[in-house]
Amino acid sequence: MNRSLLRLDLAQDRDIVAARQRARQVSALLGFDSQDQVRIATAVSELARNAIRHAGGGTIEFMLTAAPSRGAPQANPILQIIISDHGPGISNLDDAIADSGIGELKLGLVAARRLMDTFDVYSGKGRGTTITLGKFLPRRTDSFSAARAATIADQLSAHGTDDPTAEIQQQNRELLRSLEELRLRKEELARLNAELEDTNRGVMALYAELEERAAHLRLADETKTRFLSAVSHEFRTPVNSILALSKILLHRLDGELSTEQEKQVTYIRQAAEQLSTMVDDLLDLRKVESGKLQLRVETFNVTDLFGGLRGMFKPLSIKDAVSLSFEEIGALPELHTDQGKVSQILRNLISNALKFTEAGSVRVTARLAADTDMIVFSVADTGIGIAPENHRRIFDEFTQVENPLQTSVKGTGLGLPLSQRLAGLLGGSIDIASELGKGSVLSLAIPMRLESSAPPGVPVAPTARTAQRVLIVDDSEVERYALRQFLPSSTFEVIEANGGYDGLRLARQSHPDLIFLDLAMPDVHGLEVLKMLKAIDETRHIPVVLFTSQRPDDIGEEQAAAASELLLKSELSRESVAAVIRRASGSGETHHARPA
Repeated sequence: MNRSLLRLDLAQDRDIVAARQRARQVSALLGFDSQDQVRIATAVSELARNAIRHAGGGTIEFMLTAAPSRGAPQANPILQIIISDHGPGISNLDDAIADSGIGELKLGLVAARRLMDTFDVYSGKGRGTTITLGKFLPRRTDSFSAARAATIADQLSAHGTDDPTAEIQQQNRELLRSLEELRLRKEELARLNAELEDTNRGVMALYAELEERAAHLRLADETKTRFLSAVSHEFRTPVNSILALSKILLHRLDGELSTEQEKQVTYIRQAAEQLSTMVDDLLDLRKVESGKLQLRVETFNVTDLFGGLRGMFKPLSIKDAVSLSFEEIGALPELHTDQGKVSQILRNLISNALKFTEAGSVRVTARLAADTDMIVFSVADTGIGIAPENHRRIFDEFTQVENPLQTSVKGTGLGLPLSQRLAGLLGGSIDIASELGKGSVLSLAIPMRLESSAPPGVPVAPTARTAQRVLIVDDSEVERYALRQFLPSSTFEVIEANGGYDGLRLARQSHPDLIFLDLAMPDVHGLEVLKMLKAIDETRHIPVVLFTSQRPDDIGEEQAAAASELLLKSELSRESVAAVIRRASGSGETHHARPA
């Protein structure tokens, strides 16, 4: 359906007002709301002014037509307005309808195009200009039949234009209405700004409270460390005294003991031995955390190591129903690492296995890991086992998993956490395979060769190479891949570790120039890895960049102080990676970590 509703001639300035009035009448009869009526009237009056002043006059025709809507089978009614003139035309049409620039003609065209749904212009030199505007009818408007369109055309013919003064009054009313809307919006904006300021003040107060609590937590942690160290040292003297006196009594140096007295003294000695073990573990844990635990690297073989362990456990009271065996699987080369620490870890693992095995066996084995330079010690038992959901919990300090033997078997919850950290210092880790009621296998994997520690403060020089060696320690393969893409292969040799303990091992073996270290990893937290890296002489000089999703405020400032830089995963880019590497590698001294 194409129906002409009204046609006007444009010749004088008063026709501009008439065109505006007629545009308002047409749009009102077609069901447009007041805002759309203003938009249509304004667009028509601007183009009518251009036609009169730049072309000497022209015509305006209002039409109701059906334009097919996209993807819809039925026509969508549209008000079409055609403004034509016979002037000289527009010389540079593209520039005239561009948004930038100034000029009366240009402003009129740009305003009309913005106010209407469709806009098309044709202009030829000496052949005038034709502009076609379109505004889709409101969706709530009923479909227009030819009869209804004819009725609207008759209504427009019967009603002429009002006095120009009336149009000016109408424009004033529209202006006042717009000013009122602007005032209301300004008040709403002021209210929202006030709410935002209140929210900001609340956030700042929350940050201040969090900072205060973080300071309290740091102080509490320092106090705890000092307390444990002091108490541990103070406990050592009376515990040793109890052990010595009980030994005197049990050896009958001052006379015989009755059966009941011997039992009582034995209980006292067992409790003192347990307390002595806890004191030693606490002191070792604090040394690891503070970086004061020194490694003594020596060469030894597994046969001698197992012989010492066998002799150590032979005189202990092992249950008759539990057998303890040591076995080497295949010919094993000599080890070059800290024998004392390896023995301490295996003692803890064997002691736990014996405690929680009522009947069956505890089997200690050693083998070479396939395709690596690692040796794996395994302690397998037929005991009560550990549920999969508790596999990681047993490596937390002072944590004991509930079990059927809890009433008769005591422990401190420090042996396994200490063993895991010692394994990390040796460049390895401890893994567990266990199910409830089916026994457990705890495996210690460490490098066959641990490089000798250099004197304190003397870094170990890396081997000569043409590219910088970068170690990425992150349990997420996707995160490692993303970071690797921002490290040019021609400049950087990238090594990857999928966990904290694997990263410690690779750091000691490969001597990287820079380490990117994730924080939240399932086997060990990145800050613990950072402590151990700085506690080992041959890795303490390597710059470490904390590569994390945590915000800087969520990371303890003192804990992260040993890191060289901080790179947020959310801000990963070639520029941020390059800046972090430049800052971290620019100085041999570490400085406060900061976001890239």
